[in-house]
Amino acid sequence: MALAGSPGAKKGILERLDSGEVVVGDGSFLITLEKRGYVKAGLWTSEAVVEHPSAVRQLHMEFLRAGSNVMQTFTFSASEDKMESQYFEHAEEAVWAVEVLKEARKPVAATMCIGPEGDMHGVTPGECAVKLVKAGASIVGVNCRFGPCTSLKTMRLMKEGLWASGLKAHLMVQPLGFHMPDCGKGGFVDLPEYPFALEPRVATRWDIQKYAREAYNLGVRYIGGCCGFEPYHIRAIAEELAPERGFLPPSSDKHGSWGSGLNTHTKPWIRARARREYWENLLPASGRPFCPSLSKPDA
Repeated sequence: MALAGSPGAKKGILERLDSGEVVVGDGSFLITLEKRGYVKAGLWTSEAVVEHPSAVRQLHMEFLRAGSNVMQTFTFSASEDKMESQYFEHAEEAVWAVEVLKEARKPVAATMCIGPEGDMHGVTPGECAVKLVKAGASIVGVNCRFGPCTSLKTMRLMKEGLWASGLKAHLMVQPLGFHMPDCGKGGFVDLPEYPFALEPRVATRWDIQKYAREAYNLGVRYIGGCCGFEPYHIRAIAEELAPERGFLPPSSDKHGSWGSGLNTHTKPWIRARARREYWENLLPASGRPFCPSLSKPDA
């Protein structure tokens, strides 16, 4: 498959989604820029856009080369009167936001920071989706706080809720780039490893290819990531869905499909890894024999 840029760049997001086109989102900004030394953990304010705009621009460019169609502004926690929670954990607040945004007469995409248990007031994912669509959102889904597997479970519940109510909307998912099966209702912020010891939980590129395919098969057409999603994770989405999109991202020029570049390695046992079956079935070790595989949330 040929390398190419995204075709039809001037098409609006609803026009793309209405035609069945896959929209690839971007990934991690706060966590990634903190690791690179441009953001301070804690309040996670986005002063980097003023202090180090080139660093923010570079990350945007990396996501673009990796295959992103959409790159969001780096404005998390940037408002002067920011709320105690920076996420939409309550359906009621998300509905208010949708109602205000509809006044701009632009398409509204609304994602909530919830897992399969629903919002902090016990509103189920299906009910959350219904409320958002009735408020005027054209695209609904989830972002952050939970890993790919958990987020897809939540998306399935949202889809079922919309179907049961006779409503339609485009679906959007942007989970963490970490494995978080042991999260509680509050997500990864309650785990003892947050935020400085999450590296052992990082998803592999192959994990993300599987996530992208499962999201697509579920009917999700806006597929991206949140905290922990590096550019190579976004490339994995773009490569997995290249048959549907009709092109590969520019950064695939340096990445052989399913490890095919290893065919040129000097060691025969490494050349033997240049195949899809090897990477799809690998159970990667953490290298930490005295560490547990799961944690217990603090809150």
